[in-house]
Amino acid sequence: MPNYDSLLDALNGLKQRGYSTDFNIAFDKIQCTATGVCLSPAAFEITEHYRFEGASNPDDSSVVYAIEAKDGSMKGVLVSAYGVYADGISREMIQKLAVHHG
Repeated sequence: MPNYDSLLDALNGLKQRGYSTDFNIAFDKIQCTATGVCLSPAAFEITEHYRFEGASNPDDSSVVYAIEAKDGSMKGVLVSAYGVYADGISREMIQKLAVHHG
């Protein structure tokens, strides 16, 4: 997995590697912003993730997820804030996006 110094570097690097779809969280699914296509947590896999913290404020933190549809139809990225400004999402989506370090 590559190392990226910034959120922008991660987004550019992932795009160069074919992760071209932009996703947003829509409570219990992710949605492609350009097409409106939605994927439930069971329909996608997170293949990589990168955490970034704001230089001056830890509340300005985000995670970039590299996502692939299980049917191979799309690859893209989801940028999600965490902390105070994290999006409201379903329990199933929280479990899908949870990153476990073992």
